[in-house]
Amino acid sequence: MRWKRRSVAKVVLTGTLIAAVLPPSIDWEMVYASTTSSANVVRSDQELQKTLLSAMNQRLSQVQFVYQGKTNQLKGQLKDALEQALESDPYMNYTIESYGYSYSGSTKSANVSVQLSYRETAAQTAYVSRRVQSILGSIIKPGMNDHEKVKVIHDWIVLNLKYDETLRKYTAYDGLSSGSTVCQGYSLLTYKMLKDAGIANRIVEGTAAPRDTGISQLHAWNLVLLDGKWYHLDTTWDDPAPDKAGEIGTGYYLRTDVQMKKDHSWTKSYPAASTLYRNTLTKLIVQKDSHQGFYKKLERALEYQLYEPSEIVSSSSQLRTKVRGVIKEKGHSLLFRYHGGHEDLMDDLQDLYRLGVNSISYVESELDETNDLRVYVTWK
Repeated sequence: MRWKRRSVAKVVLTGTLIAAVLPPSIDWEMVYASTTSSANVVRSDQELQKTLLSAMNQRLSQVQFVYQGKTNQLKGQLKDALEQALESDPYMNYTIESYGYSYSGSTKSANVSVQLSYRETAAQTAYVSRRVQSILGSIIKPGMNDHEKVKVIHDWIVLNLKYDETLRKYTAYDGLSSGSTVCQGYSLLTYKMLKDAGIANRIVEGTAAPRDTGISQLHAWNLVLLDGKWYHLDTTWDDPAPDKAGEIGTGYYLRTDVQMKKDHSWTKSYPAASTLYRNTLTKLIVQKDSHQGFYKKLERALEYQLYEPSEIVSSSSQLRTKVRGVIKEKGHSLLFRYHGGHEDLMDDLQDLYRLGVNSISYVESELDETNDLRVYVTWK
């Protein structure tokens, strides 16, 4: 089956948006007088960042303090401190909707006011934390390793969320409370669930272009750290659109930079993802530990068996042999790797009617990193 994310590209990411939230009558560049007699005193960039992050965690709409020190570079310091505070907390980074700041004073001291607005309230974030703990408690079983945890978290999100076609829901709270959100909400919930399960991960922001349209739009997904290696994980694009109950895509499950760059792009600096997960699984299976059964099942779910030479079909006789085996087991479908062109495939599929089957249908697509086709055929 070809998995499509039909309209995911319409999403608007806010990220660290710098936007004035002061009344229009106030000049953004103007230094204005204000009284902050009860404000905290901040003396360094580190204290500045800590003060701002604390205010964000409390979801304060305004924070005021006195900055003591040279103020000739204060505008840049405030901007940098806000950005660094957000970068230190990825969940907060994409929960902040906008921020603005103003200050007044002398060359050695200034009264500072920072205005903040949020996409998610403190109560909503607390709800997310409670729900995530409850969900993890139900899907993560004793003895699971990180590979197993990533898979059950990925599958829960794909099965329980659907893409918000209205493009109005941006948060993890939206996803958990209403069952739908855009890619930003998918990546936030993925980040939160993985983090709370003890798995390091990051949110990636960039663009993506569905292969059926080629139109690039803003997008967000995750980078996951497993056994010291980074992999891309896009739960949004692994969720079929329109939503199909019980169906889970795996086309964007633990991918490399090279694999993702076929339809995703990013400009910020992120850890390199250069290890093929199918090679990782092969090594894990060879270890023959208590998780081997899971690894083998996952290998087939990700269709990595198609990279085995024995899976290649290049003639009608080879295809008939495989289909006979399936028919013998009362089956009605076959996934295989086809070495040849589209016209040759049509001839070989037509030849299957000689086996007495009816209503043959198929889906073909390019098999990554090969010159072959991935083919899924069904019959009655």
